Amino acid sequence: MTALQVSSMKTFMNHLLITDTFDIFLLEEAVIGMACTYHIDGHTNREFFQNGNPEEAPSVHPDLELRPWCDLKGLCYNLIRGKRTPLFFRFVLHLHPEKARALLARSGCDVDPSLVKALVLNIRYDGSKAVLTTGTAYQTFVPSKEPDMIWDKALAKYLDGKGIACEAL
Repeated sequence: MTALQVSSMKTFMNHLLITDTFDIFLLEEAVIGMACTYHIDGHTNREFFQNGNPEEAPSVHPDLELRPWCDLKGLCYNLIRGKRTPLFFRFVLHLHPEKARALLARSGCDVDPSLVKALVLNIRYDGSKAVLTTGTAYQTFVPSKEPDMIWDKALAKYLDGKGIACEAL
């Protein structure tokens, strides 16, 4: 696990809410504190698609429990934009499972990628600064911390490559 403080909120928010930088993630949860607090649960309600337009159903990947960030970032953008800064927000994102498995396999990880439930990115804004925290969720106990280290390095490299400056905490 690593914690990174965002150096430029404007650049970061542009990447988070406007560009496709974070479209490789799925949304588990979003909480945005404005005049009231908005809670968005990123878990897919499959019944919504089964009873709706059949053409919409293919957009729901059969193995994905969570909705893609790209499907919900516009809603979050609409809640956050405006003249007043949010009091706070929190996003819990998971790297898309296919990308997570590929990252671990490419890195020669000593842990079977099927034992890694999710590579997680927590984004917390407290009204003045944003902190990104990595985490790894496992299917079962795993003594090795190699997936954590791989994820920490990969995220730092990814953010740097996108021009998102962060300082390690």
